[in-house]
Amino acid sequence: MNTYTPKYIAAKQKGALSEKIVQSRKLLHHCTLCPRKCKVDRLAGEFGICSTGEQAMVSSYAPHFGEEPPLVGKNGSGAIFFTNCSLKCCFCQNYEISFKGDGQKASIGQIASIMLHLKKIGCHNINLVTPTHVVPQFLQALDVAIENGLDIPVIYNSSGYESLETLKILDGIIDIYMPDFKFWNSKIANKACHAPDYPEITKQAIKEMHRQVGNLKIDDLNIAVSGLLVRHLVLPENMASTYYVMKFLNEEISNNTYVNVMSQYHPVKKANKIKELMRPITPEEFRTALETTRSFGLNIIA
Repeated sequence: MNTYTPKYIAAKQKGALSEKIVQSRKLLHHCTLCPRKCKVDRLAGEFGICSTGEQAMVSSYAPHFGEEPPLVGKNGSGAIFFTNCSLKCCFCQNYEISFKGDGQKASIGQIASIMLHLKKIGCHNINLVTPTHVVPQFLQALDVAIENGLDIPVIYNSSGYESLETLKILDGIIDIYMPDFKFWNSKIANKACHAPDYPEITKQAIKEMHRQVGNLKIDDLNIAVSGLLVRHLVLPENMASTYYVMKFLNEEISNNTYVNVMSQYHPVKKANKIKELMRPITPEEFRTALETTRSFGLNIIA
């Protein structure tokens, strides 16, 4: 029987959640929520790279059965896909959401209702997909949802491109961090998403995430309830530098880190303009990435 109590319950009881809402909303006035640091006044209707003002947008929400098995269980992971993104990888598989902005504006009350609905239909967790640019809105909605009975773990499902200031606001709120580690090489990160600082930013972000939640913990029903789970998308021509990513996780995070090594890369939209990204990965490239991950003794999630 699961007896895990989400971190945010204590934060609400101690008054810390209210403080974090205030802290995060202050960042919207001169927005530095993400490492892009656009410094626009989103509360005054200005837009930065994420193309999002004061109000969050939601593309869709539903039980998700395509996530990692420890998140999905029997009833699915309660995914909420937030519209827009501050990283904007040229090969994004959710191009319509992250670039084109498909979705609808959602009030704080509506986001809270979505979380409560996902709990009611049996989802094992609330899975915030691309939430970096809407942390204040999420925190406000969480406050409302807790008052109405929300008590399942929250997953922060992100690109890994995160501001330490924002992550520290989330300390004591998030149960499971699920960042990507996309690139080790700054030149490749610049080609793919105009973010040459991605490797260094992501290393520091993952260290902070692990400091907050530790290694992944799975309950007696084989459902993850807290901890860190890292995703790594294998890219053609070893553009993701798998060896160095796994070496970092083993040596600077934990040799018990759980990793999902992903094979689904295929060129879409703007990726076709970059020579190295114009083709899918080969079976051999994926096997090599798996062997590399195993060589560091990390926990591979299928």
